[in-house]
Amino acid sequence: MTFHDLHHGDRPLVLPNAWDFITGAVLAEAGHPAIGTTSLGVAAAAGKPDATGDTRAETVALARSLARLPVWVTVDIEGGFSTDPGAVGDLVAELDAYGIAGVNIEDGRGDGSLMPMDHQAELVAAAKAAAPGVFVNARTDTFWLPMLAGAGEPSMAETLRRAAAYTDAGADGIFVPGAATDADVAALTEALSLPLNVLHLPGRTAYGRLAELGVRRISTGSLLIRAALKAVLDTAATVPGEPADTSPMPSYQEIQRLLDQA
Repeated sequence: MTFHDLHHGDRPLVLPNAWDFITGAVLAEAGHPAIGTTSLGVAAAAGKPDATGDTRAETVALARSLARLPVWVTVDIEGGFSTDPGAVGDLVAELDAYGIAGVNIEDGRGDGSLMPMDHQAELVAAAKAAAPGVFVNARTDTFWLPMLAGAGEPSMAETLRRAAAYTDAGADGIFVPGAATDADVAALTEALSLPLNVLHLPGRTAYGRLAELGVRRISTGSLLIRAALKAVLDTAATVPGEPADTSPMPSYQEIQRLLDQA
């Protein structure tokens, strides 16, 4: 079964996201047929903020190490680490040469804006042309950016417009992190011709319901590294006999705040 086949099975692919070799190795050992990387995790391990386009070297190094595992690996390349289609194509070709099965490329930028749709479609097309066998998962942040900002409403019309452009550019899947309600997810699966990938949001998304709605891939994103950091706090607190830390799992924004201070 190929990585592409995993998006067309009886049930959605659960894609856990690793941030270093050992997290990928334990996930592979646990039986996951595929793993992804998390850009926040890669940035955090390097002491850099996420979504700034500054972790190309770390991302490539992690991809090379994860490619040794006996599972399919897909790599989060943020916005492609370049606005030049040729450079994005070269990156995807390099990852393909290491044995990487897929990439995520997103249209959101660190300043909270969206890359102009036509130019983003050029980047998607360049990624696909450079490595036709690589599964190009085109991510649109039309839902994610308003959720992070805690302001504004996502536009379904803009989401579908961008998804159509990326589909025409050759994408193999569409990723809409932040889409969670039955109505939004159903609207996406009904409109899209490609497999829909959504982000698991604890308390807001349920695997069984997402499967019923036609979602084909469910990613954990930064959830696993945030859960690991929570376990660090809990365990450290119990060493001197204190109760486990009672603070909630750190949010994406809280981790970004710490990284901004690095």
